[in-house]
Amino acid sequence: MASRLQYLRRLPRLLKPSSSSSSSSTIRRFSFLLLEASRSETTRWSPACRTFCSRPLNLGDDPQGPAAIDYSSVLQEDEFHRLSNSTIHHLLEKLEEYGDNVEIDGFDVDYGNEVLTLKLGDLGMYVLNKQTPNRQIWLSSPVSGPARFDWDRNAQTWVYRRSKADLLNMLEGELEQLCGEPISLS
Repeated sequence: MASRLQYLRRLPRLLKPSSSSSSSSTIRRFSFLLLEASRSETTRWSPACRTFCSRPLNLGDDPQGPAAIDYSSVLQEDEFHRLSNSTIHHLLEKLEEYGDNVEIDGFDVDYGNEVLTLKLGDLGMYVLNKQTPNRQIWLSSPVSGPARFDWDRNAQTWVYRRSKADLLNMLEGELEQLCGEPISLS
């Protein structure tokens, strides 16, 4: 069997449109190429695809990979806005109080256009906002990078499916790590 690298080297030639090829034949050639590359014994590479199943998010599940989406628990838009607004406003209040207790140059909390921004001077900046189409809260962190949090009905909290991290607990740990002062967001 050919290696993935051999298939990838052939990719530009195979995808180059010819006068007799259509876009559907180009897609078929690309799909075949990905399938062959995924079957290669020399690599464990597989085509980029996702499988979603309907099982509830369970924080005690196997830590291997993200938890599946339970579509029966997807929030209705009005409930999503109520929960996300409540969380963001709660965080705004707690972070403003926290700013009064820590001595960080450049500490600033701002909320506008449904985006919560926490500036920590030279330590970095957090950005938290709602993503209504996905029914998620997105967080950009100077410590852990980007994360997308889904509401977990059982745990009654926002959870990052990949690591099963709770939004509030994650922020508490990171802020204490950065600022040297504990904070309680729960």
